[in-house]
Amino acid sequence: MPRRIIKKYMPDPKKLQEQKSLRFLGKLLEDPGLLHLTRRSVAKAFLVGIFFAFIPVPFQMVLAAAGAVLLHCNLPISVGLVWITNPITMPVMFYGTYLVGSWLLGVEAQPMPDELTLDWLSDLIAEAWWPLYFGSAVTGAVFAVLSYFGIHLLWRWHVNKSWRTRKSKPENNG
Repeated sequence: MPRRIIKKYMPDPKKLQEQKSLRFLGKLLEDPGLLHLTRRSVAKAFLVGIFFAFIPVPFQMVLAAAGAVLLHCNLPISVGLVWITNPITMPVMFYGTYLVGSWLLGVEAQPMPDELTLDWLSDLIAEAWWPLYFGSAVTGAVFAVLSYFGIHLLWRWHVNKSWRTRKSKPENNG
């Protein structure tokens, strides 16, 4: 059932190749595996999309698209998952990854001020870029791997449930 719902919203391969933002991938976009909805393709798409959602860089979607092409996984899911990081979730996610990076590096984390100012932000960026990026990479990798295996488990559970349901239904002989 989830596959049918997702397929309804999948882009047309021709339209995907005509996207201006993806032209840098050229002939690589002709890979039919970029739109497949298999357990492996979707799990790898989650791996790529979740990882790049946690990396604080511009053009996360382009990086996710390149990662999907390199790993031969579902491109729309990879790119769509990057939107986990949006203007609403971004401050919490990146401050959390900054705290993780500070903790892992043994650096004292700067507390959030009562009032957010550009001066505070520029000072924080000058001091905190290494804990932020290190924490983002580690957190992104952990959540990406967890989502990869989680998708495998959920997919198998769903298939097994479908088989049990099908097996338990009485057959129609008429």
